[in-house]
This record gives sequence, C-alpha cells and structure tokens, in this order.
Amino acid sequence: MSRLARHGAALLGAQLWNWQALQGGDIARTLLVYLNDGRKVVVKNGPDPVAEADMLRSLGRTGAVVPRVLGVDEDALVLQYLPSGGRLAGCWPDLGRVLAQVHAGRPPRRDDEACYGWHVDYAFGALPVRNAWARNWPEFWARHRLAVHLEHVGIDLARQLETLMRRLPDLLPERPVAALLHGDLWGGNVLVADGRVSGLIDPCCYYGHAEVDLATAGIFDRPGSGFHAAHGPLEAGHEVRFAIYRLWIALVHLRLFGATYRPLVTHYLDAASAGRG
Repeated sequence: MSRLARHGAALLGAQLWNWQALQGGDIARTLLVYLNDGRKVVVKNGPDPVAEADMLRSLGRTGAVVPRVLGVDEDALVLQYLPSGGRLAGCWPDLGRVLAQVHAGRPPRRDDEACYGWHVDYAFGALPVRNAWARNWPEFWARHRLAVHLEHVGIDLARQLETLMRRLPDLLPERPVAALLHGDLWGGNVLVADGRVSGLIDPCCYYGHAEVDLATAGIFDRPGSGFHAAHGPLEAGHEVRFAIYRLWIALVHLRLFGATYRPLVTHYLDAASAGRG
C-alpha cells in the first residue's frame, strides 16, 4: 500500500510523508496520505480510477457535495480529503436534500435519443457493470441489471429471475424521468460531519429512475421519514419497485462476497415476484 501512497503523491508532484489505511477496502484500497507540503489527501485504486473520477465530476456538477478530483491515472485516484466520522442517523433529511440535487442531473442527450445508461461500462471489483444506452427503462433493467447474473446464480434463482424479467414492463415505468444516479447509495458511501452530509463517495453512476437510489439507501439502513420528505413524496407502488431495485444490489453482493447474501437475494426476489415491498 505504500506504493499506492507514493504514486498518489507523485500524481500531485509532491513527496510522501506518511499514510494510513482508511475503512473499507472490499473493492478498492483507500488511503489517507500525508504530503510533505502539509496537505492530506485520499488516494485509492480500484477497477477503473478514470471512470470513477468522471462519475465524481458528474455528481459535483449538480452541486452535490463530493470530494474534488485532484489527480487521476489508470492506477490511482487522488481526492480531496473531506471530514467524516459523524452518524448518518441524524442526517437523513440532509441526505434527501443532497440526493435531490444529484437527481436533478439529466443525460446529455436529446429527448428523442436513448436516455437510460452511461457512456462507458465499468466494474464493481471483478464484476462488470454494463450500461449500454436504452430508450425503455424496464428493458434496461432486465438486460443490464438482472440478465447479466443468470449464468452465475444457479438454475433455480435463474428461472425466478427470468420470470420476473418478463413481468418488468408491468412493474416498472416505461419512461421515467432519466435522473443522474449515485448508483451505490448505502450508508458506507455517505460521509457525515457536524450533523450534515459532508460528501458522497464511491459512486456507480448512470442515468435512470431516481427510485433506484432511494431503494438502495434502505437496503442496509433504515432511512428516517425526513429523508423522503426532503427528497420528494414517494409514488404509489414504490414498495414493489424498491424490491426490484434492491435485488440488483443483493445479486452483486452474492457474486462478489458469496452465499451469505443468498437469503437477501431470495428475500427481494420473492418480494418483487409477489408484488410486495
């Protein structure tokens, strides 16, 4: 990891003084790096630092709080250090406000063009994430968020997934507003300090239905009522859509981290298939 720290310093034309590992590290190594000129920055590697830098810049252009990209190449990403250490429990309304800023972002495409997706593919660790543009939202979700797992989850789950995929046109809106998504908005990717959200990190951006982020925020946490009030009222039937959107996160965890996450996959698959949240 000291090599990563030195490389990050070199990207800024600085000398390394010291470094320490930060929490996390399941997908990428992340370091707090102290430079000889007195600065401290965050340096991380990962499957595609250049793609992540592009996502952070896209999020930042909405006015949402994200770390500034200070340097990047194919091996490392150097980011502004943001304060953290606070608890998300008291900041759900502020996160709802920040997320509303993110979701105001729109794809750089004309109304008559495909609007769901992202301009490049990328990866969660070793797991590819496909983002080819689509005009139809249920088609995008079926093809790029569910079908990609069929060969990797066993025949029983695969058959249930195929059944659910055929029903998506009846369960998801055909043309929801295409919003910029963080894409992996669980509590560990939200920095909090002084009672406010101080930054969103580790994005998995694309353009899609804003409810994807709202659903993801509740997969490992329990957002307070102020979260949805600050973002905007939930639409009727959101419980079923939340289950469908959380299913993708559960499938990603199953493939990355193993059978521990199979009950979570089964839970959301059953909920989506039965038409409940």
